[in-house]
Amino acid sequence: MALLEVQDLKVYFQRRRASLFVPRPAPMKAVDGISFTIEPGETYGLVGESGSGKTTTGRAIIGLYPATSGTIIFNGQPLFDGAWKQRGGFNRDIQMIFQDPYSSLNPKKRVLDIIAEPLRNYERLSPSEERAAVQQLLEQVGLNTDSIYKYPHEFSGGQRQRIGIARAIALRPKLIIADEPVSALDLSVQAQVLNFLKDIQTELGLSYLFISHDLGIIKHMCDRIGIMYRGRYVEQGSASELFEQPEHIYTKRLLAAIPVHEPAERERRAEQRAAIQAEYEHAYDRYFDSDGLAYPLRHLSGTHYAASHRAGGSG
Repeated sequence: MALLEVQDLKVYFQRRRASLFVPRPAPMKAVDGISFTIEPGETYGLVGESGSGKTTTGRAIIGLYPATSGTIIFNGQPLFDGAWKQRGGFNRDIQMIFQDPYSSLNPKKRVLDIIAEPLRNYERLSPSEERAAVQQLLEQVGLNTDSIYKYPHEFSGGQRQRIGIARAIALRPKLIIADEPVSALDLSVQAQVLNFLKDIQTELGLSYLFISHDLGIIKHMCDRIGIMYRGRYVEQGSASELFEQPEHIYTKRLLAAIPVHEPAERERRAEQRAAIQAEYEHAYDRYFDSDGLAYPLRHLSGTHYAASHRAGGSG
């Protein structure tokens, strides 16, 4: 049984009228009918450019943004099916790691209070038990236990992100939504945090919904991947299926944009980009409708789906 099942999720935001005397404009369709599942212990990646709807998807699942319609099922129990169900027991099982490790931490609170906040909401611990639990979490994320009385500004970016991770795993959740967790960090620190995320996934049996615009990171972290464009899926499949056999032109353009270092490879990549651009210009209608939106997904093989003008089901 899938840990998380999202079916036909839509998140629309109403636009303001220019005045009372004009009709209300059509809503902005931030997420427009996407479906996917996440298995226990799996890392599922959501990729797309800014504004594609990937972050909105993650925040809708955890309840930070209101979903318009669709179904969200967690561990066999419905969270949302047009209206939110009782979330009490699920809040501790789904946690989030935010993009900016500084703005997501209250600068006026000590590390002890930041990490202990979920424990205070769901556990009944004495002050000494709480302090011991926070120190254990700090050890788990590779920080000195003496840091509990420090404030966020006293740490580096990578250390602050580890504090955010410690807070996220404090209640031993089943699913963590990681929204661009390393995009604000230096490259050397990114590798440390990514490897650490994989280590604690193995240690705690976590599942991740990993949101990023960086395909290199997604390939390193994820078992299956969904590619989003303007609120819809354009392609979905395993990492090997998408990286070795991309079908949709948008996926091909994303892959061709990955930087390469070898001079000979750069020349080959430039030729590849030119060929993809020619295909994009001559076969645009095969991939996008008259509004510039992706067609419904159709099944290709295995777990591989791609948007096509031919009718097909969603994966």
